[in-house]
Amino acid sequence: MLHDERPSNRSGNRPFQDVLKASLSRRNLMKRSAILSATGFVSAVAGNGLVAETASAQSSRARRRYSGAGTASGSAGINFTPVSLAQGSSDSRVPHISPDYQYDVLIPWGTPIESGVPEYAGDPINRTNSVDQAKQIGIGHDGMHFFPEGGVSNTKGILCINHEFGRTPHVLGKALPESLEEVTTMEHAHGVSCVEIEKVNGTWQVNVDSPVNRRIHVNTPVEFSGPAAGSDLLQNPAGNEFLGTVNNCANGYTPWGTYLTCEENFNGYFNNAEVDQSNPGDDPALGEGSPLTGADSRYGVTATGFGYAWGGNNGTKWDPRFDTSNPDYVNERNRFGWVVEIDPSDPDAKPMKRTAMGRFKHEGVGMVVGKSGRAVGYMGDDQRFDYCYKFVSEGNWRSMLARGKHPLDYGKLYVAKFNDDNTGVWMEVTYSNPVIRDAVDENGQTLFRNQADVLCFCRVAADLLGATPMDRPEWVVPAPSGEMVWALTNNSRRTEADAVNKLAPNADGYILKTRDSDNYTGTTFTWEHYIFAEETHNDERSFSDPDGLWVDPDGRLFIETDGGQKNGLQDQCLVADVNDPTNIRRLFVGVSGDEITGVAHTPDRKTLFINTQHPGNGDPSATNFPAPTDGVTIPRDCTIVITKKDGGIVGS
Repeated sequence: MLHDERPSNRSGNRPFQDVLKASLSRRNLMKRSAILSATGFVSAVAGNGLVAETASAQSSRARRRYSGAGTASGSAGINFTPVSLAQGSSDSRVPHISPDYQYDVLIPWGTPIESGVPEYAGDPINRTNSVDQAKQIGIGHDGMHFFPEGGVSNTKGILCINHEFGRTPHVLGKALPESLEEVTTMEHAHGVSCVEIEKVNGTWQVNVDSPVNRRIHVNTPVEFSGPAAGSDLLQNPAGNEFLGTVNNCANGYTPWGTYLTCEENFNGYFNNAEVDQSNPGDDPALGEGSPLTGADSRYGVTATGFGYAWGGNNGTKWDPRFDTSNPDYVNERNRFGWVVEIDPSDPDAKPMKRTAMGRFKHEGVGMVVGKSGRAVGYMGDDQRFDYCYKFVSEGNWRSMLARGKHPLDYGKLYVAKFNDDNTGVWMEVTYSNPVIRDAVDENGQTLFRNQADVLCFCRVAADLLGATPMDRPEWVVPAPSGEMVWALTNNSRRTEADAVNKLAPNADGYILKTRDSDNYTGTTFTWEHYIFAEETHNDERSFSDPDGLWVDPDGRLFIETDGGQKNGLQDQCLVADVNDPTNIRRLFVGVSGDEITGVAHTPDRKTLFINTQHPGNGDPSATNFPAPTDGVTIPRDCTIVITKKDGGIVGS
């Protein structure tokens, strides 16, 4: 994923602080902060373990499954021959996979999803354009989910996949865009693809011209729902329509058969078009900010962003939506940072931004069905020193839909506080709490007027509540035992350790497990560490920077990494026993400069889909994957299709 290296949490929250200290005024604290899918999909989701058992049944089944765990083999049925350190650290121009497995390549960046559209195959001279890119697979493959045909097919279905980001040199072959056409090409390379794929003669392929195929990008019409949908914080003086989704990182999926894509580092696409992006100077002006709270800095919006220059450069204006110097689009940035729901079976349905789930740098959504059939989504805010969240629907999701109330529009958003005795509290992020309702800035002005304001700037509200700053909470997924498993990727900026974030600095990350009270819906939880990545560096389990996660129904934890690998390794996918961190085996190792991310699978779990993102960082001298090595062809993000040679379950 595209990292935002600048922590923006200046709240001063201390770990395990039970209440805000009386001497710490809210004023000073702020100063430091400065749709329904086809029914065939529902059974597939249930088969993937989204519909939860009772806590007691889960616990009993987990004890049976893991009795005798702790040996180096077989405790979760992990018996394949791993990629060794020696093999994994060899030629980084090509991937490496366990000798018990094989892989194919699917939907590289530039693959057409309609007939008559050319493929962009990595030609360094003749690049794609904005019209073609809107009908081609995007770049930055990340979170994804496979919706099988009829809810059961192992050979045909819809793959929904995020396109998190593509650097300008990778897409355009130059440092900065030089025209609105080039900006639009970049915009169309981001977003989401929904494509029908099918296994034909043993090979997966795109069904070109399937009626469900579509690209959703930065210029696609979208809608807002939930408490903030009508907020003036989402309205611009320009009166422009709601468009687009960007920096789509990890994902989720719902029990009613829809796809959730999550907007993460949206801030990096905004810039002040008056500033020379190639030589910005020491402290360029941001431009007009959001008028209510001045919280742009809390969300990391700067005058230069990440160097995309979509708004323009050095006085030349391109897309005004992303130009922070243009007062007519002052609230455009508030339209990003949300969870977005997409119906894969209805290409005419607008993507819906579900505001009740809060606005922050969403990594993904780990969905479960909890007590009384409530939909519960766990979420990480992926930035150093930011927080863990969950959303609990108001009632049983089936009943709510039947009554015309969407489960992701009505419910409660919570943020986590971790205590040093391995317990924690979920604190409701709500305007009714006087800590939030009565908060003022350093000038004595009220910060929040209503719940819509709280949701638009929920990072600020969570600061006020005293949430625990974490080490980049990323993917969070359910385990069959009833626990949630969290990837905390790293935090090189941490200078003071605490009970849950034990390392300062935390260069390599760790994996955490939590268990909520009251079958996912309670306001208390317990927590424990699963593994610290640095513990693996002296043996064959070696990995760093855990990011993507999935726990299969048999308790196999799939771990994907993002940067910082030791022992000469590239980023990788490993398989572990979720209850036994001594049993970790390396399944796949990527190529130079890439990230391994995204997990999807067929119902029988005999086909696994993962992604290589930004292979070679776009440099053909580092790798040309998935093309044969020639030193010339631009490497392309793509999906890796993994199967076991003996036809067994992947990971076994």
